[in-house]
Amino acid sequence: MKKIINLRAIAAKAIYEVVEQGRSLSNVLPVLQTPLNDKDKALTAEICFGILRTLPEQEFMIQQLMDKVMTGKNRIVHYLLMVGIYQLTYTRVPAHAAVAETVNAVSSLAKRPFKGLVNAILRECQRQQLSLKQKFDQQGNTHLHPTWLIKRWQQYYPDNWQAIVTANNQKPPMWLRVNQRYHSTKEYLQLLAKNNIEAIHCDQVKEAIRLITPVSVNQLPGFDKGWVTVQDLSAQYAATLLAPKDNETILDLCAAPGGKTTHILEIAPQANVWAVDIDSSRLKRLKENLTRLNISATVKSGDGRYPEIWCQDTLFDRILLDAPCSATGVIRRHPDIKWLRRHSDIEELAILQQQILSAIWAHLKPGGTLVYATCSILPEENKLQIQQFLNTVSNATLQSDMLQLLPSENGGDGFFYAVLKKET
Repeated sequence: MKKIINLRAIAAKAIYEVVEQGRSLSNVLPVLQTPLNDKDKALTAEICFGILRTLPEQEFMIQQLMDKVMTGKNRIVHYLLMVGIYQLTYTRVPAHAAVAETVNAVSSLAKRPFKGLVNAILRECQRQQLSLKQKFDQQGNTHLHPTWLIKRWQQYYPDNWQAIVTANNQKPPMWLRVNQRYHSTKEYLQLLAKNNIEAIHCDQVKEAIRLITPVSVNQLPGFDKGWVTVQDLSAQYAATLLAPKDNETILDLCAAPGGKTTHILEIAPQANVWAVDIDSSRLKRLKENLTRLNISATVKSGDGRYPEIWCQDTLFDRILLDAPCSATGVIRRHPDIKWLRRHSDIEELAILQQQILSAIWAHLKPGGTLVYATCSILPEENKLQIQQFLNTVSNATLQSDMLQLLPSENGGDGFFYAVLKKET
């Protein structure tokens, strides 16, 4: 099949594959974007992420503008209409260009007979834009989240659920982690200032900097030399809580794409770090990150439920278990999670987490530390999971209070941490 090079057509195909086929945008988009230049890739990503953030609104507007919904082989046209509507509603693309280029995309999708329809619907959207928005605000899903998830958050966080929703519907802030082997955080802030990049330091994590306005990594001083890594504030707690030391044997389990692995090695460059993940394709990215930072780790593909297969009888001084989870704390970075995750997934994930935690506990040395982490904000995967573990494992103790971080507009993502000690 011929590669599509029209960015609007690529965006429509990406959204189609996420919503209709249940695929992850982070897997779909990079492949589809291959023929595009960097500028077009950026606009395609903005459109795709934006549509998935506001999907109920896009659906509502199409329902208002069309008598009949597109189905079957023509369903892709439905998502192309979203691409046009999103541009008209949320981007600075001139309206005439948004309409014209989206209509041109019809041919790229081999749906030429629908050019007139797409043109008519988008022009009608342009005319009715304000009234459509008002109608949606009055009767649509203005939370822009699935109902089952909203209900859970209302139950668990009665005072915070609206702030969680608001944060999720924003574009995420860009956080950096300064590699202290090269510069102090203060020194790197000065380097950013010299390059006219405005940033602020975070008090909670000494290596963390938030950019006032996100930039390309190519603009970051010394990025290619490993001076700095892009990593969310909340994710930076992991290595800090693990407190790695030189010459220790440390396991980072479910490690890809390697942000936490590299942080561990920045803190303890002489540690013997194992980075293990079940997804061999994602380990490629981990290896690239190690190379950029000029550090090394033992990288293995393995299933956390069966550690004896990939580590035999090895015992570790410290283990970071970044457990597979619902990822409900990182929705603003991955808005497709809202539409891919199901109510029934949570129980299944909790069972998987329990299996991995129990299996890997046997490979922690007596006196060793295990940090259990998720990017979830659901108690079944977090607090309740750890309480159950402590109730069933006699040689495990909680080192400090469990830490549940919630997503906030200018703060970090939603993460959970529990620091466990294995008694001797």
